[in-house]
Amino acid sequence: METRVVGSLTFTIDFSIPLYEQIVEQIRHAVARGEIKLGTKLPSVREMAQKLKINPSTVVRAYLELEHEGLCEKRRGQGTFITTSEKKVKDLKFKLAQEAITNFIQTMRLLGIDQKTAQQWLKEAEWK
Repeated sequence: METRVVGSLTFTIDFSIPLYEQIVEQIRHAVARGEIKLGTKLPSVREMAQKLKINPSTVVRAYLELEHEGLCEKRRGQGTFITTSEKKVKDLKFKLAQEAITNFIQTMRLLGIDQKTAQQWLKEAEWK
């Protein structure tokens, strides 16, 4: 794994996972955490590709997926910007939380831990 900085964004690159998926996921999570503010201009495709040392078409694919989800928008002649819709970000947080919950439940089942025990452990767990 490698860490690369593009403007104010920091990416952790794992070459065993498709790069466009990593860009999409890391931008999604940064927006959900509030590290990327609503309306923020994303680096240009060329800048992102150069700094991450990847093919520009990989960045285009990631930006298109984010645009398709409504998380970002392309403005002719200005670049690509994170949405200004608080509702989109709230929906994103809900979706990411649901995915985490589903993964947690699957892991508990694989470990043979019943719902009551898992709930008790969650209550006892410290939020850090």
